[in-house]
Amino acid sequence: MKTITFHFDFISPFAYLAFEKLPETLAGLSYHIRYRPVLLGPLLSHHGLLGPAEVPPKREWTYRHVLWLSHAHEIPIDMPATHPFNPLPYLRLALSTTTGGDTSRFVTETIFRDIWQGGGEPGDAARFAALKARLHSVREADGDAVKAQLRANTDEAVAAGIFGVPMLEVDGQHFWGFDSLPVLRDYLDGDPWFSEPGWQAAASRPGLARGKP
Repeated sequence: MKTITFHFDFISPFAYLAFEKLPETLAGLSYHIRYRPVLLGPLLSHHGLLGPAEVPPKREWTYRHVLWLSHAHEIPIDMPATHPFNPLPYLRLALSTTTGGDTSRFVTETIFRDIWQGGGEPGDAARFAALKARLHSVREADGDAVKAQLRANTDEAVAAGIFGVPMLEVDGQHFWGFDSLPVLRDYLDGDPWFSEPGWQAAASRPGLARGKP
């Protein structure tokens, strides 16, 4: 049985789509998934990256692409009234339901669908209170322990070289984005291509030096 770690932030529509598609992708396999909330912002900052919504033309394309993927894969989605939004309350709420760094599929699904179905306003106090009531917190969502756990999850992701979400990690291999799900499936099916030089040597491929002459 393979253990797959699904690194996600609720702010990402691609993470939501991948979450919904994952059971179909893994059908027929024996696996265990660890759902691991992380904060996307520090991942991007560490690697010197901007989020798609921080580049206006890319933001426009991203939303159109997300809606097309929803249509093409028959995954229900309604863009939240405001995006980007502050994901911290949702990440902390998710981690308040567990004493470890992983969340259950039920909790992860409940929060993802509250945000990405219905077109509501993320952070609306009444909606958030109703969402919280549907879950069973075992820790204070705004408590120091939950905050520390989210920082630890994010720091561990940075240390592992994770640069974005969704990122699926298995056997030390990383598969990034919704469109990597077929790649993940081929890997889990044992495709020998992953032992060939193209995949193995990617990290050592030289690039153009950009220092001063």
